[in-house]
Amino acid sequence: MRQLRPGELKAWLDDEQRKAPVLLDVREANEFEYCRIDGSVLMPMGSVPARMTELDASAPTVVICHHGGRSMQVAMFLERQGFSEVINLAGGVAAWAGEIDPAMPTY
Repeated sequence: MRQLRPGELKAWLDDEQRKAPVLLDVREANEFEYCRIDGSVLMPMGSVPARMTELDASAPTVVICHHGGRSMQVAMFLERQGFSEVINLAGGVAAWAGEIDPAMPTY
């Protein structure tokens, strides 16, 4: 399972020469409302099996949660379903807030 640290994701998002990844946030709606990485799409973990057809299996997809555990599980699930470019955000939004965006609310 490929992983990115927040700084690596930020560099990717800032690089206009690279296609931006899908930012798939698998937390619950209340968590997403409280804080999120701009451009993220909400798909709570429990809904992924039923909704994965909404995603492009060939698009680079960075899966995001609070600390990286749920997103790791979803990323492994998506890989088993044939998604070719799935990446886990190591440390989740908590690490993003700590390393990239200190103004982001944390919980």
